[in-house]
Amino acid sequence: MLFKMERPGLLKEGDKITVTEGLLPSNYYYTINPALAMSGNYPFNQRMLAREGVVTKVEENSRGFYVTAVFEEEEEKKLF
Repeated sequence: MLFKMERPGLLKEGDKITVTEGLLPSNYYYTINPALAMSGNYPFNQRMLAREGVVTKVEENSRGFYVTAVFEEEEEKKLF
């Protein structure tokens, strides 16, 4: 899952993270605690059940800082 981080240095590869789920009228979004980075919006059928993960990549581009994290739920889906 991809998250947008506003400032550099808040997270690094290998960090264990927990996320909080937010609810919009037609989507879910996820925030890395304590408000370090936020995901985009995901439709109801793509809701994530896992709440703990690991940062696999932190990168900077012209639009800001982006964090990629893997959650156990995603790893299990790859096995099947």
